[in-house]
Amino acid sequence: MKQRYISLAVSAVMLGAMAQVQAAGFQLAEYSATGLGRAFAGEAAMADNASAQARNPAMLSLLPGRNLSVGGIYVMPDVDVKGELALSSPLLGSQPMAMDADAVDVADNALVPNFYYSNQLDDHWTWGLAINSNYGLETKVAATHPTAIFGNHTSVTTVEFNPNLAYRFNDALTLGAGVRLVYGDGKISASAPGWIGAIKANPYVPAQIAARLPAAGTSLKGMEGDDVGYGWQLGASWQIDAANRLGFAYHSSIELELDGQASGLLYTGGQDLEISGYLPLELPAFAELASYHELTNDWAMHASVNWTQWSVFEQLVAYFPGEVKPMDGLESDLVKEENFKDNWRFALGTTYQLDKAWLLRAGMALDKTAVDDEYRTITIPDSDRLWFSVGAAYQATANLTLDLALTYIKAHGDASINESQDLLGLANVSFNGEAGGNVWLAGLQLSYKM
Repeated sequence: MKQRYISLAVSAVMLGAMAQVQAAGFQLAEYSATGLGRAFAGEAAMADNASAQARNPAMLSLLPGRNLSVGGIYVMPDVDVKGELALSSPLLGSQPMAMDADAVDVADNALVPNFYYSNQLDDHWTWGLAINSNYGLETKVAATHPTAIFGNHTSVTTVEFNPNLAYRFNDALTLGAGVRLVYGDGKISASAPGWIGAIKANPYVPAQIAARLPAAGTSLKGMEGDDVGYGWQLGASWQIDAANRLGFAYHSSIELELDGQASGLLYTGGQDLEISGYLPLELPAFAELASYHELTNDWAMHASVNWTQWSVFEQLVAYFPGEVKPMDGLESDLVKEENFKDNWRFALGTTYQLDKAWLLRAGMALDKTAVDDEYRTITIPDSDRLWFSVGAAYQATANLTLDLALTYIKAHGDASINESQDLLGLANVSFNGEAGGNVWLAGLQLSYKM
């Protein structure tokens, strides 16, 4: 009974915390400041600089000579989750314990850097190298926050090395392909919330059970690990005529097994143990159909439809193959049923050549959520998003271009969250609230033609 009551306090930890792997593995569109200025509309059909290969390797064929492009996008999220948490159990009497559970500014600012190079070999072949990130995020709350039992800190970082090769068949058709080498690092932890102290002091809770409960802020479950995964990408472009172009690109999924160590009270029982484990994590495939239309010598419109295969996240399971097992000798731990769905993104943008030195950009996009209302949780406060972007390119010299961009992303309506967990038949922890917020993106890109 003592052991079960400790589990009552902590068994929901990984149900939420591991789900943040998927949320923290959220797809990053921020591959260049050039595309950011038009809300990444028309990317698979445009080749402003060497960064174009990140979205469609076939675009390398449109870049003469040698090209170098480096930059970064600074991500400034302001995401809040507001609501109330309730804990009910026969051990606490007939009245449930309710408390404010607002989580303010749960995602940190981050810089997403990039590097690109392309080299035209002859009239048909061009090769390139891209180094960027397609997934990554960090979220955290205080170790004693009421929702810390669902996960207090999650960090996932990925770096992608992507060599590409493109072939121009003729003036109309180009094809491209590349290899995706992705390094992923993940850290996940959850802790005992402050309301554990109120349970320990509650007269309805037997003294022997109260004595076994962890102190507020105690690490309950944690995992950290890394891995390298492989994938591929294909692209094509069709120059319909001098003013119109279509582009298509497909990026394969990548399977990672984040291999490392498990820690925390629920895994170790307070003992000094080194528990090896791994968490399979599939980064979803994604594709883009894009178009570019030159309306006048100075003005063009472009558009994109993007698809991401988020439905591969059906569930998350942690495995412990080593000789040292977690408490109760677990071989594996079903963390959470995800129930994600494929999502779509629609973008429309424009460019205008103001004069010989300045090119102006603007764009809008609708990014659909990958989570239905009934499956949304406090650790995945996802909703539809609207993008509003502006940007400019300054031709500093004949060979050097500076791109600047600014984007505002607004959640399209607050995302309602109604989440509850039945903990071993002894208690029920429930959260009722909503999530909302916005994100600012600021980008800078330097491109040089050699």
